[in-house]
Amino acid sequence: MIIHELADAKAALAAAAELGLPVTLLSAPGGAAYLGAGWFDAVVRQACAAFPDVPVAAVLDCGDRADLAQAALRQGLKEICFHGPAGVAARLVDIARQQGAILHRRRPPALDLFGVTDRLAACRAWLAEQTH
Repeated sequence: MIIHELADAKAALAAAAELGLPVTLLSAPGGAAYLGAGWFDAVVRQACAAFPDVPVAAVLDCGDRADLAQAALRQGLKEICFHGPAGVAARLVDIARQQGAILHRRRPPALDLFGVTDRLAACRAWLAEQTH
């Protein structure tokens, strides 16, 4: 689920809890540039605290900014997405591995919750569809 605020993350985790499924929380494209790793980490932690039994992957999209990818890794994020040059990505993959993190080169499929009125219903439907 592409999250834009805490309510999005909580809706995604609530739906996952109801369905007994894991969930991936994903920032908007390039989210690291305007949200920041600290904000994303705090939102994910707060949502996870409310639903501690739900397996969660959280991916911060760093666009093509290696500096933001490194900042996200320093923040302790375990999954980031980087779309920059392959040579830079290879170095970032090595740094990520050393920290037990994963660097994605492509964004995983996700439902964008921006502007969705009934987040919980949308998350339920999207998660249920992904399992079939």
